[in-house]
Amino acid sequence: MKIVVLDGFTLNPGDLDWKRLHALGECHIHDRTPPEMVPERSAGADVILTNKTVLSGDAIRKLPALKYIGVLATGYNVVDVDAARERKIIVTNIPDYGTASVAQMVFAHILNLTQRVADHSRGVHAGDWSASEDFCYWNFPLIELQDLTLGIIGLGRIGQAVARLALAFGMKVLAQNPSPRTMSGVEPADLNTVLSKSDVVSLHCPLTDANRGFINEQTLSLMKPTAFLINTGRGPLVDEAALAAALRAGKLAGAGLDVLSVEPPPKDNPLLNCPNCFITPHIAWATRAARIRLYDIAVRNIEAFMAGKPQHVVNP
Repeated sequence: MKIVVLDGFTLNPGDLDWKRLHALGECHIHDRTPPEMVPERSAGADVILTNKTVLSGDAIRKLPALKYIGVLATGYNVVDVDAARERKIIVTNIPDYGTASVAQMVFAHILNLTQRVADHSRGVHAGDWSASEDFCYWNFPLIELQDLTLGIIGLGRIGQAVARLALAFGMKVLAQNPSPRTMSGVEPADLNTVLSKSDVVSLHCPLTDANRGFINEQTLSLMKPTAFLINTGRGPLVDEAALAAALRAGKLAGAGLDVLSVEPPPKDNPLLNCPNCFITPHIAWATRAARIRLYDIAVRNIEAFMAGKPQHVVNP
């Protein structure tokens, strides 16, 4: 069996071991693959693994030997699943590998916005504390989380993990969720209530045609001017121009983002030079512990496919 990994670098930049994958068959691992090289590098492959490299319908139709596509992520929009289904090619994803890591990043952004640890540390190293007349100083408001309200949009695995952390901090938690899913300590609410009543709003819903850009000028206007927006979900959930305008006008106190609509972002993205907007480069998922789980599930997915009992199939 021939296995081709199209873009293995983000999963394994060198701190993991590919031995388990090599044990499953003839294995070719590429750090990155330009779109035009997908058919050439995938020629003769029975199995393709991809993270962000697109497998279009045209590419899939040029690969007659292909039987299985494993997406090295939870989202699988990089694969034309309809074209794969037509060819009876199984497509799988990796669910629930990064829940704890993403929830941790949510609170890294929340704590940054409320404590401004890095900003104060830079000030100390620049000599501000040494020059202070008092034993302490602060250049930004210091905000206690206890009794503030966290609004969660999307109460899936990650949303629930974030809720548990919020409750541990003594926060009140509201959640808007399309399903009737409930959680102890979390108050269900509609979208407008979540936006208008929350001190922090965190996005954990999947991206769909219906909710693309739903954080826009109108919905941002519902939020408190003292509130923070956190997005570790999908960049296109947010109208970035509207968010930038709200931040510049002081209609929102800050934003913590791990995802943008285009990644890497173009230099003219309006959020890159926006006040009180903190952006991390889509790394919430990327702790070593999470990547180890991702790799383990990817290997077990292939093993299940080889045994005739595929799991985590997204195109049944």
